[in-house]
Amino acid sequence: MNRTALICRANKLWIVLFLTLLPLAASAQMLENVVVWKHALKKGATDTERILEFSATPKEGWHVYDMNLPENGPQSTELTIEKIEGAELVGKPYTNIKPDEVFDNSFGMNLRWYHSEVIFSQKLNITDEATFALSGYMRYMACNDETCTPPTNYEFTLNSAAPTGEAAAVAAEETPAIKMTAAAMDAEKRTNAEKLGRLPELWTPVVDQLKSFGDATLSQTDSSLWKVFIYGFLGGLVALLTPCVWPMIPMTVSFFLKRSKNRKRAIRDAITYGLGIIIIYLTLGLLITVIFGASALNSLSTSAVFNIIFFLLLVFFAISFFGAFEIVLPAKWTNKMDAKADSTTGLLSIFFMAFTLVLVSFSCTGPIIGTLLVEAATMGSWLGPAIGMFGFALALALPFSLFAIFPNMLQSMPKSGGWLNSVKVVLAFFELALSFKFLSVADLAYGWHILDREVFVSLWIIIFALLGLYLLGKIRFSHDSPVDYVSVPRLFMGIISLAFAVYMVPGLWGAPLKSISAFAPPLNTQDFNLYDGEVHAEFKDYEAGMEYARQNSKPVLIDFSGYGCVNCRKMENSVWMNPAVSNMLNEDYVLITLMVDDKTDLPEPIEVTENGRTHKLRTVGDKWSYLQRSKFNSNAQPFYVPLDHKGLPLGPSRQYNENVEEYLKFLRSGISEFKKRN
Repeated sequence: MNRTALICRANKLWIVLFLTLLPLAASAQMLENVVVWKHALKKGATDTERILEFSATPKEGWHVYDMNLPENGPQSTELTIEKIEGAELVGKPYTNIKPDEVFDNSFGMNLRWYHSEVIFSQKLNITDEATFALSGYMRYMACNDETCTPPTNYEFTLNSAAPTGEAAAVAAEETPAIKMTAAAMDAEKRTNAEKLGRLPELWTPVVDQLKSFGDATLSQTDSSLWKVFIYGFLGGLVALLTPCVWPMIPMTVSFFLKRSKNRKRAIRDAITYGLGIIIIYLTLGLLITVIFGASALNSLSTSAVFNIIFFLLLVFFAISFFGAFEIVLPAKWTNKMDAKADSTTGLLSIFFMAFTLVLVSFSCTGPIIGTLLVEAATMGSWLGPAIGMFGFALALALPFSLFAIFPNMLQSMPKSGGWLNSVKVVLAFFELALSFKFLSVADLAYGWHILDREVFVSLWIIIFALLGLYLLGKIRFSHDSPVDYVSVPRLFMGIISLAFAVYMVPGLWGAPLKSISAFAPPLNTQDFNLYDGEVHAEFKDYEAGMEYARQNSKPVLIDFSGYGCVNCRKMENSVWMNPAVSNMLNEDYVLITLMVDDKTDLPEPIEVTENGRTHKLRTVGDKWSYLQRSKFNSNAQPFYVPLDHKGLPLGPSRQYNENVEEYLKFLRSGISEFKKRN
């Protein structure tokens, strides 16, 4: 087998392993049936007592909220009785299990939810069994770590108080969607449109027109696992530049090349060595998930107590990288692995050598791995730690395999020296800055107000200013080598760090600081705020806004939003506040914002048929949520789409993305298309 064949085989191994471990599925924008509901009427302790039970089972990764949540948060689960005859309610609804109590980063408050099956119960007293009738609905909202469903109703009707057995239930599982022809579905939506608005054509579905514009949001792919993989890969590249790993590369590769006179076998052993590193770190990631569990990872990420632990852990890592001490595993572990590598042969020997590298380099890689696992946990995905460790190990293993295949490259490697320790110190500054993100979550949860936005920004300004001074040689630690002169790379990195510190200074007076919005506390925690650039919609009613746009000959931008939609607020604060965007929204468009969680009651409920099922729209939010589902085949927020006066799209839709230039391009294309049509 020649060198080219070996390279091809190695590449195939990487690709197959990567595709096997990174099963990213397309995430449809219609979030349906994420909670399975059933209801039952059971016999109680007395002859006249009945217990009405609603079981809610969220799908993997989702949670349904508890009852009686704080205001300005997500939709609480609520039982509404619309009709009751021959019976009376006894007490208030209750659940069979305790909810998870966590601080939710998205809503910025303590919340209660259920990540597994929960039963909501309501006691009844039967007064006249012959005339008993009961109907109503459970209103609920479900979220995962990426998005939330709009508030949704699960409706029920009961006409008999007699159970079929002591523990049996007159149960009704949610009716599955009926398979319908396209013509039947169109007829259904036309009928609903006539009930919902004065101008039914404005409610006509436009999914085909959106797709003709190459709409990407209707078939968007989940990117969270890609992010954690990239974080892991970058972490692995950084780990390569530490004093524990960098000197090991030429030593290990030379060992493999000298171990066998057969060049092909040496290359094969080096590739196997790299795969051994990947398997070890991947196993570590999987163990983290197995030990803590998928749902526990999300609870960890939102728990105030664990965020304090994360904060202390990262500070501990930072102090270690600053040189106060080293995190070293027991020497007997390393010696044992060394002995195993010497006493065994073949692939097992190579695997033990890989294990030895993992143990020897732990003092440098441990803090990086710890930070990566913390970040993976905050993403809440059960695959997060495994994917993160895979990315880390892949970056760590690649050089050993590549240098074995191309040994001449070893001669061009920079020699070990003081610069490796400088990498650790730079990492320490980043670890310290990141730690305050987790302290901020706990601070918001407990209401301490010791790390409000201006305090957080002040700390980051100081940290990155000190980092800049360190890179320029103005600060030295005890184990640093003397800096006789500042190299060009250090100069540029110092300039970038100092410039970033200066960039954050206006944030002390309320500037948005979009680049750190994901880390800093909310703007509303800042006491002193001079910034005013918010955009507010002219209309919150669809047809009224469309009529105004027709009279003034302007295109419309529909903004499907929610009071509890954090990504909506991020878009408004980081994108809409841009002067060019705000000017275009205020001057060139009629902006209509429709809140899908608006709890204002409609004058009277509107009965609609959707996918063969009949249900009622009771609130203003229900109406706008149905408009988004039926017209645009989407129910995730934020959701933006430009329309003409007939309700036809002027371009593709757009969802959460803080790229200002892309958003401006999106707005300009809508204006351009509107001018063409007129």
